[in-house]
Amino acid sequence: MRTLRTIVIAALLMSCCLWSQAQDPVPYLSLEQMPNIINCLPAPPDSASEMFQHDINRFFWGKEQRLDPERAAMARRDAIWSYDNVLDIFSEPFGMTISKEKTPEIWDLMLRGITTVTQIRIAPKKHYMRQRPFVHFNEHLFTYDAEEDEKALAADGSYPSGHTATAWATALILAELNPASADALFARAYKYSESRVIVGAHWQSDIEAGRLVAAIGYSQLHNSPDYCEQMARAKAEFNRLSGAAVATDDRSGFVRITDVIPDAILEIRYHTTYNFVGARIDGYQAPIAMLTREAATALKAVSDDLKAQGYRLKIFDAYRPQCAVDHFMRWAQDLNDTQMKEYFYPHLNKDVLIPDYIARKSGHTRGSTVDLTLFDMRTEKEVDMGGTFDWFGPESHPDFGGNPDTGKYTGRKSPAGRKITKQQFENRMILRRAMMRHGFKPLDTEWWHFTLKNEPYPNTYFTFPLK
Repeated sequence: MRTLRTIVIAALLMSCCLWSQAQDPVPYLSLEQMPNIINCLPAPPDSASEMFQHDINRFFWGKEQRLDPERAAMARRDAIWSYDNVLDIFSEPFGMTISKEKTPEIWDLMLRGITTVTQIRIAPKKHYMRQRPFVHFNEHLFTYDAEEDEKALAADGSYPSGHTATAWATALILAELNPASADALFARAYKYSESRVIVGAHWQSDIEAGRLVAAIGYSQLHNSPDYCEQMARAKAEFNRLSGAAVATDDRSGFVRITDVIPDAILEIRYHTTYNFVGARIDGYQAPIAMLTREAATALKAVSDDLKAQGYRLKIFDAYRPQCAVDHFMRWAQDLNDTQMKEYFYPHLNKDVLIPDYIARKSGHTRGSTVDLTLFDMRTEKEVDMGGTFDWFGPESHPDFGGNPDTGKYTGRKSPAGRKITKQQFENRMILRRAMMRHGFKPLDTEWWHFTLKNEPYPNTYFTFPLK
């Protein structure tokens, strides 16, 4: 008869095969060098206990969350079991795209680190063989590939959650690598773990145990000299790629947008008090808009394209000095300053603006991102987009009211009951299609925000003021 450890190792190897684009990452520490979680964690809640009743309550809470399209899509995406997907998800709060090609040291650190930490989840899964909630309630999983997922998970123990352990291990390692991103990383890891309840794959107590698995496993990583050496190389790679802010007077790679597009209309909100802060923003010493030469040239092509359709460009913001981003951060942390809440975030508490809406580093500061809208030359009015620039909420998302990939209008309402018309959605699509035709990529939370795909300074954050 095979021993439990043999079963554990076999199951671990099988699970590793499921990770895409990973060639059997070698753990920094062997299973024998890691704690035995069966001896560390309590057993899962008994079915007659109050804790299990809490699990049941949370299961039904998860089903309610599926009614929110945005949260439902996040939960389904989080369910995809692959290194590529996990690291893509956590690249945003980390502040840098993590890939085998662009960040090989960080990539290797993450694959080996996650594998080391999460291997210890297998033993308790096999030991307890806890039934998963979708099996308990005889329901289907709320995942993209429910049928295949159900076949794989029905015979796999629910306790503890492997997805949760993976997410928290990822956040812990990345936060060690870039401490400034810790808040955003752990906030995303929390949502990732909740996604397991929402899709019906895990009980609440499973994900709580998964977090403990990650903490216990991560605590052992520093006993590996290989991990410590790899972390040092990864930090050097991160520091090199993240780039330091250049000298204040180094604007040699930038041009004024109006020098390239003379008929562009400027409404530089951050030089005024009409913005979400309610004050002129640091660094906006003059109402001008600047971009890198490459971004300005591409925007000129957009302007020519749209002019043939009867529109001019109206610019709200382009290059943003780092001191302006710092100003946003100070404002966001002052929860008592809500003078502009009615105009820009009436349905949100200010404490959620970081990191969901305001980041410590902005693509604008790299000089190739622009916020803009359309001006109708026939009516001589700004085109109605169904929402204002810098509105914080789902109404600003490009997919609000329709599918931006197909251009099909659906009329979906926001949780607050707001919606946009078919014409307003189509107006957004006119701008989006023109920007994408000429080399810009959209942001999935702001219809007005676009970044040049091949930006010349992808890792440099500039500081010179607009004057």
